[in-house]
Amino acid sequence: MHFKLLILLLLPLSLMAQPGYFEPWGKDADLYQRQQGASPADRSLLVQGAEQVIRFHQNVISPVDGPRSHFRPSSSAYMMQAMQKHGFWKGFILGCDRLMRENGDKWCYRTIEENGKLYKYDPVP
Repeated sequence: MHFKLLILLLLPLSLMAQPGYFEPWGKDADLYQRQQGASPADRSLLVQGAEQVIRFHQNVISPVDGPRSHFRPSSSAYMMQAMQKHGFWKGFILGCDRLMRENGDKWCYRTIEENGKLYKYDPVP
């Protein structure tokens, strides 16, 4: 009888002691979402220069020319995220690859609906 009582008392404690268990209230640090990519001071000069060129394109050229991207995130945002995450050269190659795939054809991409229009969803790997 005492053995069954002991098991009933220790079972919940053993479930909470597993390595994958996290307390439901968590810590304040767990609630803070960290930003992806390196801080501006950690990025190379090439990445910082490329970001300025992309921002110029996003803020000056795109509003005049109009949005044309069939992807989400847009190709310019994709290239900026890729450069921030992977560095200049790999990010540039990933961005150029995305630009080569930019067309209205239906491919085997996941789609998302935004403002009643379907877009291809292809985030930075």
